[in-house]
Amino acid sequence: MPAIDTLLIANRGEIARRIIRTGRALGLTTVAVYSDIDADAPHVREADQAVRLGPASARDSYLNIEAVLAAARQSGADAIHPGYGFLSENAAFAEACAEAGLIFVGPSPDSIRLMGDKAAARQRMAESGVPVLPGFDREGAGDATLKAEADRVGFPLLIKAVAGGGGKGMRAVQSADGFDEALAAARREARNAFDDDRVLLERYLPTARHVEVQVFADGHGNAVHLFERDCSVQRRHQKIIEEAPAPGLSEQQRHDLGQAAVRAARAIDYRGAGTVEFLFSPEGEFFFMEMNTRLQVEHPVTELITGEDLVAWQLAVAGGRPLPKTQDDLRIQGTAMEVRLYAENPYQQFLPSSGPVTQLRWPDGVRVDAGVEQGDSVSDYYDPMLAKLIAHGDDRDQARRRLVRALDQLALAGPHHNAAFLRRVLCDPAFADAELDTRLLERHPHLLEAPATDPALLAVAGAALVATAPADGTDPWTALNAWRPLGRRRTLVPLRVDEHALTVVLDDDRASVADRSAPWTLHRHDDRFDLHWGEHRLSGLALFSFDDRRLTVFVHGQNYQIETHPARESERAGGPGDFCAPMSGTIVTCHVAEGDPVDAGAAVITLEAMKMEHTLRASAPGTVRAFLVKAGDSVSEGTLLVDFETEEE
Repeated sequence: MPAIDTLLIANRGEIARRIIRTGRALGLTTVAVYSDIDADAPHVREADQAVRLGPASARDSYLNIEAVLAAARQSGADAIHPGYGFLSENAAFAEACAEAGLIFVGPSPDSIRLMGDKAAARQRMAESGVPVLPGFDREGAGDATLKAEADRVGFPLLIKAVAGGGGKGMRAVQSADGFDEALAAARREARNAFDDDRVLLERYLPTARHVEVQVFADGHGNAVHLFERDCSVQRRHQKIIEEAPAPGLSEQQRHDLGQAAVRAARAIDYRGAGTVEFLFSPEGEFFFMEMNTRLQVEHPVTELITGEDLVAWQLAVAGGRPLPKTQDDLRIQGTAMEVRLYAENPYQQFLPSSGPVTQLRWPDGVRVDAGVEQGDSVSDYYDPMLAKLIAHGDDRDQARRRLVRALDQLALAGPHHNAAFLRRVLCDPAFADAELDTRLLERHPHLLEAPATDPALLAVAGAALVATAPADGTDPWTALNAWRPLGRRRTLVPLRVDEHALTVVLDDDRASVADRSAPWTLHRHDDRFDLHWGEHRLSGLALFSFDDRRLTVFVHGQNYQIETHPARESERAGGPGDFCAPMSGTIVTCHVAEGDPVDAGAAVITLEAMKMEHTLRASAPGTVRAFLVKAGDSVSEGTLLVDFETEEE
């Protein structure tokens, strides 16, 4: 088979960038493909060439086999790497590549087709001596037969789509009473997702772990495993945290799992990278679940514990070479752990989120496989995964702590995301003690509670950050100065913290919000801060946005928007800008009459915003020439409210 020279990556996002990285390291010419909405995506910018596939819809672009093959012809590619998702487990696509004279970086169409049929895969594994759960997988069984077999298999049981994946077409059934409804739902979901409503039945293990084994085979009769990964932490049957090796396994269990996975690969004459997934019971038994005939999302944890580049292995095997190493050459080095960073709202049933990434800073000290950068937009058309953060350590706890630290360093604003949720799971005692199973989130519902950082504490942090910002005229922080002098060395700072409107009165050593007052200290190092306010403490990362007068505070992965209302240059000079509306609201009262003289610090006008009153005071002695608004008027931020003349004028 000829060597690969030009590699087309039939994918997008972080996996496309990750494949491009290895392709370049190997001296290959890399070709990206893109839909219209991805025309300026990072993977397009990084490849040597890029070819348009079609409109934003995946069906018209990344899933369009003819368009992908045309892109290969146009670019002169001699190989196609499908990544994961999209066409990666499409046997027809693998066949089309072969017919077009292209190297498909993956297994044979026959292997893909066999393992894509969950019933056929289960039968082949049982024949090959790989343990399978009690169940029923006869082809073409009707609803009545399935119901009868369910009683034989026993409850609880799992209904699984034969052509399924990603948790679609899957229902757990606790008793015979709920079987009919669950069967109808599973069939309906499978038909919509895969155009195939066939299902099989398996005994359900409610407290099982999800443990999978990375396998590799070549065209020279060699097959190895690169150890196992634990992927038990899941939401809606989708993995969110993965680690390697799986904690708590004995050497014998690890050996037996690895050998069963290799036996599975040999049973289907496999070639390339694959993952054999098992359910691992509390008693230490394991049962075949499925085989993914592609590279997995979580492959980086295997790379970090073995020191191997799995994409390079894939390209070597696809190019006809034998596996780079034998089983005896492979060793486990420490522990690796990965979190999947999604654009979704964990506190609203993980609903996907979209929109521009307005602020982004990746952490250091960990591997980051990212699909977006600051300024990119997250689309509704594709999977909402933004990136993977992967940490390596000498042991599991060290890897876990490094990942927690990485999430503390992450600065991400724009769409909703799950960083704070991931951190909470990593820090939970059950996870820290490796009490793992696929129902961990169900057993610990507090992990799905939204973070509750005190708005008053955030407001004090925002005011303190603004008040201590450099004021040398060159730092953009200067534009955030929102001081309104109340007297000697006192400052009033009106803020909006997310949906809360608050005003902080800041002295040199004391901060007050509403009826709460306490001493404060702030330590800053670059963009990191550590605030003490009485008995409360808040540490995080603070980034500002010069254009929209916003300060974004990141605490344990969660981002909070703090909107400041800076004084303008005319305010500092005592001009009429003293009385511009600091936020949108309603005028409540005018405290003096037109023509009245006022002293510095005297109340002049009050407005209400978000059920909070904000009183504007004279910054210097002067006279009210005219009120430009009256009580009851609605005003927008920046509206001039009072024509005010200072004594200096």
